[in-house]
Amino acid sequence: MKIGNIDLGNRPVLLAPMEDVTDIGFRLLCRQLGAAMVYSEFVSSDALIRMVNKSLLKLEICPEERPVAIQIYGKDPDAMREAARIVVDQAHPDVLDINFGCPVKKVAGKGAGAGMLQNVPGILEITKAVVEAVPDTPVTVKTRLAWSEEQLVLPDGTPFIVDLAERLQDCGIKALTIHGRTRAQMYTGSADWTNIGMVKANPRMCIPIIGNGDITSAEETTQAFERYGVDAVMIGRATFGRPWIFHEIAHPERPLSLDEKVDILKQQVVISIERAAANLQNTLHGKNPELCGIRHVRRHLAATPLFKGIPNYRDTRIAMLRAEKKEEVFDLIEKTREMLKTGCTEDI
Repeated sequence: MKIGNIDLGNRPVLLAPMEDVTDIGFRLLCRQLGAAMVYSEFVSSDALIRMVNKSLLKLEICPEERPVAIQIYGKDPDAMREAARIVVDQAHPDVLDINFGCPVKKVAGKGAGAGMLQNVPGILEITKAVVEAVPDTPVTVKTRLAWSEEQLVLPDGTPFIVDLAERLQDCGIKALTIHGRTRAQMYTGSADWTNIGMVKANPRMCIPIIGNGDITSAEETTQAFERYGVDAVMIGRATFGRPWIFHEIAHPERPLSLDEKVDILKQQVVISIERAAANLQNTLHGKNPELCGIRHVRRHLAATPLFKGIPNYRDTRIAMLRAEKKEEVFDLIEKTREMLKTGCTEDI
């Protein structure tokens, strides 16, 4: 599969853009574990044109994580056009992605992200503006099936997303990612891949179609490719505390051992602290890089399915969420490793 001239290989699996999750450290780890391409946290176009430092820091890319996409969102065509130029000039991403799918209130409630699904002319205007602004960088879009169930099918019987996909392709995008839920669903219920498959089956579509939603295993990934014909699969929430899911999908014949998975979690802690230390904003404001790194990564650790089999999982999870030093976190991880190996039930 190719996005523009970027060859991602056969049946690629991608890391989804997620706020406060897919920072440079996590992206790099997922690439090392087999993700074919990774996406940044979404970045506000308004914040970029105001040169807000926190948003500019999200543009950092390291060579080892390429190919990488940076995702931007907004509702004003002029702001999105200028933000696209800033991203390409400063970060030189392999792909520039437009977010028309984020359902959270602070984004969609203000008319951006999935909120744009109520304004299709605005979607098309923004997409054309961004494509024209960065002609040498592939532009892609991530969206949802519709705003709500009532919008899923147009009056003529055409699925909303099938029609929108055609129109986005006509705007010049090089790939389209579809999450199989409406905005109204948020993350409830199950992702519906049927309409994603209909987009892919549309003979008018020439660009790659990337499916997203509820993929948690190698078996589900294979099913997505074979049943719905998508060109790529994107995984989001299933990576929380489980970045090795990319290895599990790419190499089902070589499952990782318990020790290897635990070591990956420890590596994630180290990377998070290193990234916090490299962020001058932390030191300029007198913050402790170790504490910042731990606070960022500990919810990943608390969410890992690896620890759910231990008898005192709830207590361990709470302790993980309260830890503030690397030694505390490593001690919890090592004691949990031992419990998983021996079946020990003593408190930690």
